[in-house]
Amino acid sequence: MTAPVTPCYHPAHYSLTVCQKMSQLILFNKPYGVICQFSRHELHPTLKDHIALPGVYPAGRLDTDSEGLLLLTGEGALQHRISDPRWKLPKTYWVQVEGRVSEAQLEALRAGVDLGDFVTRPAQVRQIEPPALWERKPPVRFRKTVPDCWLEIIISEGKNRQVRRMTAKVGLPTLRLVRAAIGPWQLDGLQPGELRSIEVNLEDLPALSHAERPGQSTAPARKGSVSGSKAGPQPSFRFARRNKP
Repeated sequence: MTAPVTPCYHPAHYSLTVCQKMSQLILFNKPYGVICQFSRHELHPTLKDHIALPGVYPAGRLDTDSEGLLLLTGEGALQHRISDPRWKLPKTYWVQVEGRVSEAQLEALRAGVDLGDFVTRPAQVRQIEPPALWERKPPVRFRKTVPDCWLEIIISEGKNRQVRRMTAKVGLPTLRLVRAAIGPWQLDGLQPGELRSIEVNLEDLPALSHAERPGQSTAPARKGSVSGSKAGPQPSFRFARRNKP
């Protein structure tokens, strides 16, 4: 029998029994500076310093200098469903960038950005008011003479440092990056270092289109075209709610 949904706890008070059935998904708010691995690191804290749950592993990753939602599970099928890029689960990021954003820059991000080694898929991008977030430690370094603003960026892929590279390419260097949602899962008030366990039914998640099913090959994208544009219909996105601190 699957364990019931549990409320949010700080890891120090979290019961080790919640993941015994391994049919659950762990939502974790990864703090800035934490490396997405359980093995020790000589310079940075790792997941081992925050999560005392046996047999769970990250479904995807989040850069050391980024914050926010990280999903973990001990169930291989669920981990594959979340991390495999063919499923194209939308990922929502709140991004503080340096400079004042123009409509041309927003359109460039929405259309797909040529990063040299690949062209990003079309994204949903809008300027937002500064979200209600926790204080980052260490704080962001600002230049008093340069303005900044916040963007909400939703992508359906997750290349290495992709969002940072996208904003830099259009002239908006990223100062702070927080992942607010992955597919239907959101931070929903989790503070840095906190986690929550929920039940997940694989049948409730989106299905692949015929062209994306395992064993089916797709034609590679040509240079200058949107990467993976022939792989199937674009996912429908929904902007994430802002979380209270």
